[in-house]
Amino acid sequence: MRPSWDEYFMEIAEIVKKRSTCTRRQVGAILVKDKQILTTGYNGSPKNLEHCDKTGCKRQELNIPSGERHELCRALHAEQNAIIQAAHNGVRINGATLYVTTRPCVLCAKMCINAGIRKIIYKGDYPDDMSNEMLQEAGIEMINFK
Repeated sequence: MRPSWDEYFMEIAEIVKKRSTCTRRQVGAILVKDKQILTTGYNGSPKNLEHCDKTGCKRQELNIPSGERHELCRALHAEQNAIIQAAHNGVRINGATLYVTTRPCVLCAKMCINAGIRKIIYKGDYPDDMSNEMLQEAGIEMINFK
C-alpha cells in the first residue's frame, strides 16, 4: 500500500535531519505547499562557522535542560533554517505546511506564525508550553504525527 502524503513528507524530514550537526538532538524540517517541497532545514551552525560536533556544546557543558537558554546555542533550529532558505532563495512559503521531526520551540513558533505557515505536522515532543499556546492563539493547526 502506498504511504499517505503525510507519511511521505515526514519520512523526508527524517532523512533531512541526518544532516544535523547538533550533539544533543537531530531535527529535520521541510516546508510543503500543494504537495511540493519548497525548502528543507536541519539544525546546525550558521554558514561558514564551525559546527557543534567540532566545537562542543555550551548548553551541554553548562548542563542546561532541553527547551531552555536557546541564546547559548550556536546552532539554528531546523525550522529556522527552512524559513531562512526560503527567504534566501525567494520562495514564497505563506500558507505552507511544516513537517518537522520535533515540535517547535517558542522561537520557531513565532517565526512560523510570522512566515504564514498554516499547519505544523510534528513527530517528537519538545518541552515548551508557550510554543503550544502561541501556535494555538495564531490558529495554526498542529498535528502530532504518531
